[in-house]
Amino acid sequence: MAKEIRVPTLGESVTEATIGQWFKKQGEAVSDGETLLELETDKVTLEVPAPAAGTLGEIIAKEGDTVEVNALLGMLEEGSGAGAAASDSGGKKEEAPAKKEPEPAPSGSDVDTAGMDAARGDMPPAPSAAKMMAEKGVSAEQVSGSGKRGQVLKGDVIEALASGAPSSPAETPKAARPESPSADADREERVRMTKLRQTIARRLKDAQNSAAMLTTYNEVDMTAVMEMRKKYKDLFEKKHGVKLGFMGFFTKAVTHALQEVPAVNAEIDGTDVIYKHFCHIGVAVGTDKGLVVPVVRDADQMSIAEVEKEIGRLGKAARDGKLGMADMQGGTFTISNGGVYGSLMSSPILNAPQSGILGMHKIQERPMAIGGQVVIRPMMYLALSYDHRIVDGKEAVTFLVRVKESLEDPERLVLDL
Repeated sequence: MAKEIRVPTLGESVTEATIGQWFKKQGEAVSDGETLLELETDKVTLEVPAPAAGTLGEIIAKEGDTVEVNALLGMLEEGSGAGAAASDSGGKKEEAPAKKEPEPAPSGSDVDTAGMDAARGDMPPAPSAAKMMAEKGVSAEQVSGSGKRGQVLKGDVIEALASGAPSSPAETPKAARPESPSADADREERVRMTKLRQTIARRLKDAQNSAAMLTTYNEVDMTAVMEMRKKYKDLFEKKHGVKLGFMGFFTKAVTHALQEVPAVNAEIDGTDVIYKHFCHIGVAVGTDKGLVVPVVRDADQMSIAEVEKEIGRLGKAARDGKLGMADMQGGTFTISNGGVYGSLMSSPILNAPQSGILGMHKIQERPMAIGGQVVIRPMMYLALSYDHRIVDGKEAVTFLVRVKESLEDPERLVLDL
């Protein structure tokens, strides 16, 4: 008996995915629950397990194809003796119901404008999107629909407003790439951007276009934190089963500062400001597929040990491609640690719609004037990028100074001062 292999539910507001890789070939035996293929969405990578034990039959959706929720991916012949529907190198098969992913549009959208215009008439905007469009005075032609058959979703309207809602995506001409010299052309490699990389590119550019982004800098003497870490790291790991790093200290220092300067923990929604009375801290993690930002929820209510455990769990899940949708949503502030790669100074870009992001950097010994004496201290530059539309300069500087004070006197974090 043949079983269908279909695209599972991908999560809130995610309607399509790209086939990243098939781990099994036609005719190969599979066990119940064994991973068959990998799906890439614009947020996470998902594995699709076998619905039963048997033999992989026809593969309908190929690597690189774009598929919608519940689309047919392939067939599974149940039972150990089941044969493949066709050989891997067989003749041409019936066209898959999955659509081929088009070239990225000039605006950075995942759907090309021609296909979008053709599909837009099939589906009216979602009710929440229609309501927002009416409130903001935005027409359907100004929004790129990412839903099924080009349906405009609320998130599409928000993105269009953030980027200035151009009259039509097609009006933005694609910059012509100059042809490479013949001597270089054969040494170039063209690789399609993954869904995740396209989303990273679009969101970063949208953040620059929509926010009044400004960065303020300071530096912190890491002596006290390093000495405390050196003194207690073995005891800490023995008791809590996790290493004592710097992220626990920084996360707690940030949550203390956010409680004092709530504007940095807020976001703009139209003409309203939404203040968050909780601290969900996003921690930027670099993976081989791009930067992801899993979220430590309610970090302000956690101890340093609890923060370290959660960051360790999220970091491992990110590197293994196991992050779930719930791990990625709801962040109110982000911390990015470029220091692990050797960065001495940088200006991080906001993770919209958040209003603040803290950049950590390399710890480097430098001569410092302290009490009339020149001494060598382990120093780190800190950078706070913030949305000047909602955060005043005084608030931004105060926030960064509070983070600095907490790190230079870490007993304040333990005593909640």
